Amino acid sequence: MTYDPEQHHRRSIRLPGYDYVQAGGYFITICTHDRTNMFGEVVDGEMQVNAVGEVVCAEWFRTAQIRPYVRLYDDEFVVMPNHIHGIIWIINDDVGATRRVAPARRVAHRVGATRRVAPTDPPRGPASGSIGAIVGQFKSIATKRINALRGTPGAPVWQRNYYEHIIRTEDALQRIREYIATNPLRWHLDRENPDEW
Repeated sequence: MTYDPEQHHRRSIRLPGYDYVQAGGYFITICTHDRTNMFGEVVDGEMQVNAVGEVVCAEWFRTAQIRPYVRLYDDEFVVMPNHIHGIIWIINDDVGATRRVAPARRVAHRVGATRRVAPTDPPRGPASGSIGAIVGQFKSIATKRINALRGTPGAPVWQRNYYEHIIRTEDALQRIREYIATNPLRWHLDRENPDEW
């Protein structure tokens, strides 16, 4: 079997040219690795979250505690058996503006000689304070806690990417909030539900 670079090239699903650090609402969907049901089950149209799902809930809402420019609301989040839906509000785009400055050289702690770490040019990964950085940190911390709980160090929990939609109107916000609230009622119709394949 030969390596085909086109087959392994990941196309970005982000909006080209959009600054994902700016203030606003972002509807986020994150699926589990291989869409495995691991967060609980839907019973009679209601999500019954298990211990792993409780970790996901706790870490989602902890995001707003560790990032003062983020707001999250109970009625804008749902854990499903193999994915989550939520709205992340970035409320202060001044925070993002200050985070976009070029990184200064950092000096490591002295161990013998002074070591310097050269800045990466261009920077790798999502911009600090961006939706990508917020989602990445959430996924990382939740994964560590879930794997500690299950005794599965290093096991994947999430798909590599996530889906995001920029909320631009009040009508869109209301439709998304309703979609989130009624998601468990539609689980039997969900194409991501392996029980329905």
